[in-house]
Order: sequence, then structure tokens, then C-alpha cells
Amino acid sequence: MNRIEARLPGAGLCVALCCVAAAAHAQKPAAPLPGGYPAKAVRVLVGTSPGGGVDTITRGVAQKLTEQWGQSFVVENRTGGGGVLAVTLLAQAAPDGYTLYGGGSQVITATPLKKVPFDTRIVLQPVAQMTASWYLMLVHPSLPVKTVKEFIALATRRPGTLNYGSAGTGSATHLGGELFRSRTGIDIMHIPYKGTGQSLIDLIAGQTQMVFASSISGSPHVKSGRARAIAVTSLKRLQAYSDVPTVSESGVPGFELDNIYGIYAPAGVPPAIVAALNREIVQIIHAPEMRGRITADGADPAPPNTPAEFKDRFAAQIAMWDKFIKSSGIKVD
Repeated sequence: MNRIEARLPGAGLCVALCCVAAAAHAQKPAAPLPGGYPAKAVRVLVGTSPGGGVDTITRGVAQKLTEQWGQSFVVENRTGGGGVLAVTLLAQAAPDGYTLYGGGSQVITATPLKKVPFDTRIVLQPVAQMTASWYLMLVHPSLPVKTVKEFIALATRRPGTLNYGSAGTGSATHLGGELFRSRTGIDIMHIPYKGTGQSLIDLIAGQTQMVFASSISGSPHVKSGRARAIAVTSLKRLQAYSDVPTVSESGVPGFELDNIYGIYAPAGVPPAIVAALNREIVQIIHAPEMRGRITADGADPAPPNTPAEFKDRFAAQIAMWDKFIKSSGIKVD
């Protein structure tokens, strides 16, 4: 018995009971999984810098998996190549379930933009979709615009002088910016960053004038007054931002930009492990605490989905962006 236990009657029993309680709380999957999974720590790659929407949601899910399965699910931010490094590391990882990936647009656009030498639809296994979300069109508060029409008018008067930041070349926020440029005919400069978090830092600092940021990552800055939301990229107004108009109703009819956050594994992971992860992640996302965190920032928990359903959604998103990139002639190099 150590000194502290000697001075506190019953402390040793208390510690023992706490350990038993913790062990009881950390429940592994009901049915035994291959290799006793998870028998060691699991690495969860994220291709953006800390603070972005996908990083925030992935960390929340990883924390709950750690608590519920009694093994550490450790988030590792690998931001090289505009998020492509993390996708490549996942594709190269052993298909044993000990390397996962929390991703948004980077993993979806990697194949249509030919940023990786493989087809992500073949080498990756979608595990579970976590959220469905849209973007906020944010400007620095010092910019003399409060609407999309005013932003377009300012950019028209000052061609080539305004800029917008993105989460990286080929990200949805970059492609969304290019879509906005092509639909409005304005001339604004693109500045890529290593994730939404870094792009927001420079927007707040006044180094950039506009960004499309996920509702999850942009919400705290809007609430603090450090950024101004002039539009949302959904076709209908978001419940969390009912006073903010859509881009579509603000002079750019039909403009829409959505995003999905999901957990992926390398292809070849035993189906039983994929299924167990899917069930646990879906339950975590729909638990009251996590659901409240997601909806408060203008996103929605993804409807309960199976790995097969998420795989179909993943393939459909890739096909959509592939068609858009080819038809628009957008250059992303």
C-alpha cells in the first residue's frame, strides 16, 4: 500500500472498485472478432489540420470508441499533399483494422483529380458515414459586404484583388470556390491551406477575404463574431442558421455544395471487423450527446447506414465530382 492509500482508509478498495467499473464500462464487441480485435491501439488518420470539421467529429468518435472498447483509438493528423498523404497511408496499411481514416472531401476527390495512383473505390473500404453537412460562406468582418450579391458586386469592381482560402487544392472547398467563380463570372484568387482550420486562421487574421467552411468548423467563429456568414450552401436554409440565406436564393440559382464525413479502412479488412466498427460508430453518432454537438453546428448525423450503403454513396460522390471536373475544365494544379 502506498502512502496515500495508508492515509485514506479504504482507498485501496476504492481504487480497485474504480478499476473494475472502468473495465466493465469498456466492453468489446459482443461476438469475438478476428484476432481478438481490437487487441492493441488503433491509428485513425485525418488528412487535415486540427480544428477542422472532419477532425472534430473524428476525434469525438475515436474518444467514444476508446471508452467503449477499452483500446486507444488515436487520431493522427497527416496533412501532406492537401490531404492525399493520409489517403495514401491508409491504402498502404495492412488490412487488419488497426489503421482507419476519418475523411471528408479529400478522399472523395482524390480519384477524379488523379491525385493518387490508384482508384480509391477499389483500394479503400468505406466503414460508416458519420455526418451530412453543408458549408458556410464566410467573409472577414472588415469586408464591406453582408450578402452574396454585395460580394459579387465588390469582386466585379475589383477583379483579381480578392481571394478565398480553401482546405487544400482539390478539396471540396476549393472546388466549391471554383464552382462559385464559374457560376458568377468573378475573378478571385485561390489560396490553398493544409486543412480548413488553417484557412480559418488566416480568414480571421484578415489575410483572406472569403472561405467556404463546414458548418461544424465555421460555427464557433461566426458565434464569436470573428467571421461573418453571408450564406449557406444548402438548397434550403439550415435550422441552426435560419437567418442566413442560401447562395441559391442570393443570386446564384441552384448552387449547392455538400459534404460527407466518414470512417474508412483499407480494402480487405475482415468483414466482421468492418461490420462491428460500423455498428459502434452509427450508435455513437446517434447518441444524444454526439447528435447534439453535430446539429448545434448546422450539420446532421448521417442516417443509419451499412458499409455497403456507404460504399454506394462514396462511389456516387466520386462520379459526381468526376463529371463536374471534366465538364467544367477546372484546373486544380
